[in-house]
Amino acid sequence: MTTNPTPPARAGRREWTALGVLMLPLLLVSMDVSVLYFAVPAISADLEPSATQQLWIFDIYGFVLAGLLMTMGSLGDRIGRRRLLLFGAAAFGAASLVAAYANSAETLIAARAVLGIGGATLMPSTMALVRTMFTDPAQRTKAIGVWSGVMTAGIALGSVMSGVLVEHFWWGSVFLVNLPAMALLLVLGPFLLPESRNPHPGRFDRLSVPLSMAAVLPVIYGLKELASQGWDVRYAMSVSVGLVFAALFVHRQRTAVSPLISPELFRARGFGPAVVLNLVAAFGMMGSAYFTTQYIQSVLDMGPLEAALWSLLPSVPIGLAAVAGAQLVQRGVPRAHVVGGGFAVTACGYVLLALAGTDSLWLLLAACAVLASGVVVVMSQVADLALNAAPVEKAGAASSLLETGTEFGGALSMAFLGSIGTAVYRHEIPASAPAPARETLGGALAVADRLPGRAGDALATAAREAFTSGMHAAAITSAVLLVGAAVAATVLLRRVPEKENAGRADQLSPSGV
Repeated sequence: MTTNPTPPARAGRREWTALGVLMLPLLLVSMDVSVLYFAVPAISADLEPSATQQLWIFDIYGFVLAGLLMTMGSLGDRIGRRRLLLFGAAAFGAASLVAAYANSAETLIAARAVLGIGGATLMPSTMALVRTMFTDPAQRTKAIGVWSGVMTAGIALGSVMSGVLVEHFWWGSVFLVNLPAMALLLVLGPFLLPESRNPHPGRFDRLSVPLSMAAVLPVIYGLKELASQGWDVRYAMSVSVGLVFAALFVHRQRTAVSPLISPELFRARGFGPAVVLNLVAAFGMMGSAYFTTQYIQSVLDMGPLEAALWSLLPSVPIGLAAVAGAQLVQRGVPRAHVVGGGFAVTACGYVLLALAGTDSLWLLLAACAVLASGVVVVMSQVADLALNAAPVEKAGAASSLLETGTEFGGALSMAFLGSIGTAVYRHEIPASAPAPARETLGGALAVADRLPGRAGDALATAAREAFTSGMHAAAITSAVLLVGAAVAATVLLRRVPEKENAGRADQLSPSGV
């Protein structure tokens, strides 16, 4: 006799309401990456930070977030994802309040660091809870699509919200908007969200925590500095040191009795390719932002708030793209083809970007919309694949690996594509231009403002054309790489059964016992 397996329970109104509550902190955490874009001048005028302090005010949030993702994902698997989520929400809300009323640069830097800690608890916990709440594969695909769309849209919304709030209120208001969402999560979370954890987590490997941070932080820092400052042996050494610690971290995970990130995750078919493809998708997403933000402000000569509002338009189709990708998979289109198609769409967005001239606002916006739509399709599908392949008791660790890969992909794209754009810019700018003008577009425009009449106009025009040429070169390079990613995704994911590991660990109750 044979018996049919019991189908997974379908999520109801409670689970979908809980998803909506989870999306609020996720939106705010992703917004905090870019929320200071237009608040920095007001902060500088009020707190008078040094140049180094100003950099730390802006960067420390992202560094702490990236460095602690793997630790917090693994910790959530051990102590309970809901518990860690609520702790993170309380820390995030308290730090937001301190940041809003900070009276010194040191206080604001410390508050931003705590915000990073809170963000590192919130991001993997939200994705892991989605994994445990939605046991039906079709519903989980939709929920993860919503998660990916909200995260991507939050980065775009952060700068716009910053511009609007600073225009009408004081700079601290960009942090106070976090409080209602965190309060709502703290009130409703205990009632709507199920607790889930690994029933047999083993001892927490404390040595892996500093090793993971020593692996992540120097690489992220070095890549970002190479993108913004250009080649420097110090930043190359930073990346090298991080890679050495990464090798030590991997060795520790392979030999420890109870590792922070279990090697078993990568034995599940589809998990490793999903993590790599997610990194490539992040490369495609962040590489364009490096050029388009400068293009809108400096080539098209828009003010910061006007530029931010125009930049919001391409985020409109993001949510629709994630849902469309989920619908295609549910209607029987192989996931390998959907992911490969998403990379191909992203490549098309870069091709459109390569066609933009020095006065092509609408073409640029269309390119960004196409590009972002393709990225979201890829990221939502590979996240679904990774979480489907990973045991449910390790959902937090799996989520943290995906998000750490996103940080690496973004930093790598800005360093690599930024170097290409800079090299072309310096080749195209007239050799007779002053030294600051030969370095960056911003430097050229500053010099042009000080030159009289036609000389200034000629330099500004030449600099804008040189920057656009650099953007073209980076876009063509990205398009070629993404076409390769489309082929690779189609081949790699074709070997992964559509139902690989589906529900393998879903037989556990939400509490993990």
